[in-house]
Amino acid sequence: MCLSVVLCLLYYIYYMENNYFNKVKGYLLELDFQITYEDDTECVFVVEKESLGVKNLVIGCAEPLLIMEQYILELPEQASADIYRSLLQKNRDIIHGAFVLDETGRKVIFRDTLQIEMLDLCEIEATFNSLALLLSEYSDQLIQFSKDKTEYSYEHI
Repeated sequence: MCLSVVLCLLYYIYYMENNYFNKVKGYLLELDFQITYEDDTECVFVVEKESLGVKNLVIGCAEPLLIMEQYILELPEQASADIYRSLLQKNRDIIHGAFVLDETGRKVIFRDTLQIEMLDLCEIEATFNSLALLLSEYSDQLIQFSKDKTEYSYEHI
């Protein structure tokens, strides 16, 4: 009896993860994203869509969440507090997702997390549109952040 319960549980976990994988893949294809990498056992995708400025965006299904991350830039080693302040202030304007830093504190990443169980096409599309809008409106400042070591002032935004 105990073994059958474990087997049923394992099957359920596999089925749900595989179901989420197919659900997300269907949405990506419907939105005309190019899937450059996929792993159904890990429930991971890497996608791109040049028209939105999206390249190597990583999507991971980790029930109960769908995690989407797009590497944006690496900050100079001596990045000023003004740059970090500006990124945090811009977070307030981002409709879906936010700027985050990796564990080094230098790589800026756009990240959004969504509830995978209730995920629909409109919700995942909203994240992509939010990222595209962010990149189109804020790209000059992001480029400046990656170059400047001390000259940048957040007042130029």
